Amino acid sequence: MIQALLVDDERLALMKLKLMLEELKTVNVVAAYTDPSEAVSAASRLDPDVIFLDIDMPEMNGVQAAEVMQSLCPRASIVFVTAYNSYAVEAFELYALDYVLKPVRRDRLLKTIRRLEDRLNQSKLNSSKTADKIMIRSFQSLRFERGGQPLPNIRWRTSKAQELFAYLYHNRNRFVSKDTLIELLWPDFNLKKASTHLYTTVYQVRQCLKQGGIELQISNVSGGEGYTLETGALLVDSYEWEKDILALNAINPDNYGEHQRLFDFYSGDYLSDYDYLWAEGERQRLRTIWLHHAMGIAEFYTASGRIAEAVTVYQRVVQLQPYFEQGHLGLMKVYDSIGERSAVEEQYHILTDLLNRELNIELPANIKRWYDKWKQHNLRSL
Repeated sequence: MIQALLVDDERLALMKLKLMLEELKTVNVVAAYTDPSEAVSAASRLDPDVIFLDIDMPEMNGVQAAEVMQSLCPRASIVFVTAYNSYAVEAFELYALDYVLKPVRRDRLLKTIRRLEDRLNQSKLNSSKTADKIMIRSFQSLRFERGGQPLPNIRWRTSKAQELFAYLYHNRNRFVSKDTLIELLWPDFNLKKASTHLYTTVYQVRQCLKQGGIELQISNVSGGEGYTLETGALLVDSYEWEKDILALNAINPDNYGEHQRLFDFYSGDYLSDYDYLWAEGERQRLRTIWLHHAMGIAEFYTASGRIAEAVTVYQRVVQLQPYFEQGHLGLMKVYDSIGERSAVEEQYHILTDLLNRELNIELPANIKRWYDKWKQHNLRSL
């Protein structure tokens, strides 16, 4: 079924469009907004197949909203709905799927849906070929893969070239001003010297990508005032990973294999091999998603009696996130469930020593209480 997001500041028009779409039986309206800003905020989470946008809205019009949404939901098609046909040229310059005039007629809407179905069917055919596509990997380090196989590492000419590419990748498909790049990479240089370094480094990055056979385009935009890294058909690991996690149902005996695949896919924190402070926000966000997902998998394995798998998941959690206390506690509880007393003792001391030595803090009270109770129980059973 087609997943649709609707945006129109006229509530009655929004309700009418929703009813017309749902009557077609092939469309599910995942959300409908009268405020375009709210729609933009929710777009990436909802990940719709199509976005129906009114153009003539206050504060943020439909064309502006479409530009932002296309960067957040690159696979979504855009359909403009408006009472005015003067926007048609500008609308289709954004590669909109269709342009529908108000009042919307059912027969005209049906043509739009058929066009969308054709595009989605073509997309499904193309997705069967994704094994041959290049993926940009950014979990732990920047690298490129084709069909899961690593491509020869690109050798950046300088550390500045590597960070410039990483920053453009971090802001992919969005405008990055020259001033921002200069302030990031050459803050102590005068403007003329810094601009020269910037032009040279952008050239080096383009050459490295070209020599590596990586079809990424760094475009000069806004009259030469900045750049945009366009990923095009290349896959982005963090986006694909997060999208697949959000699309999965809660872990159960039928889908735990797919959950495990996504757990294994996370090879390390986002760009963790590099000391880029600007990446910390996204690093923390993705780490939080992974930890929540990992703990759910471990709890499922434990409840299902698959103790070996639970141990493996918890061990991976404490390996990648050694300061995540709940991972250590989960591991101790699993060891206890199979009578591995010495392993519980060892894990407790590993965590205690880590927190005292590295962070100079005491063990969390809930973990200390659990351990003391466990210790007393085991002393009585001797």
